[in-house]
Amino acid sequence: MIETATDGRVRTIRLERPEARNALTSDGLDALERAVRETEESVIYLRGAGRAFCAGADLAAVASLEGEAVAAFVRRGQRVARALESAPAITVAGIDGAARGGGVELALACDVRVATPEATLGEPGVTFGLFGAWGGTARLPQVVGLGDALEFALSGRVVDAETALRMGLVSRIDADPRTVAAEIAAHPADALGVLKERLRDERDRETQERLEVDAFASLLERHREDVEAVLELPDGG
Repeated sequence: MIETATDGRVRTIRLERPEARNALTSDGLDALERAVRETEESVIYLRGAGRAFCAGADLAAVASLEGEAVAAFVRRGQRVARALESAPAITVAGIDGAARGGGVELALACDVRVATPEATLGEPGVTFGLFGAWGGTARLPQVVGLGDALEFALSGRVVDAETALRMGLVSRIDADPRTVAAEIAAHPADALGVLKERLRDERDRETQERLEVDAFASLLERHREDVEAVLELPDGG
């Protein structure tokens, strides 16, 4: 259900269940979490097999759950999203085709979301009485703002790539999202990790600025020769 491959500094994690638009069961969520946590490369590229990114939770599996099993399934999805969000690696979601429900939530947990022109995104749970519970109600307004988050979730509508870009739901549109992952991976891994940590830090401004000073100084010591090399370029870099 989950396939992985490494190319240079990019670890591709592919959801491999195209006949079900890569919908995730409990086992699939566990396998995805393991793949994320075991990654040692500087960039994770998350994609789906076939003509979809991810349809979210497997509704047939969800419908069979009762009692504590429901909560356990939801917590599994939340753990996967947190793993993507907190991974030392930069996480890039390559959204090609349909992303629905939990698929959108997994993309929201990634650092960068790149859609192909054929991508479509939607949170249709409300149309059958549910909602995205893998952290989506927290992340969606953070990413697109409260107004668009409310309209998107409450309407259950599906948006195309251009609309998703205007909303801020995706970061870029590219026919081959993996090129964006490779572009990011070309930069020094330690600088990428520091930037992710700093940009995702939600502590008070004073604490963030103090940590920013320390991180900048440490990186300069490690990359002084690279900085000096830039100064020697004809246009100063």
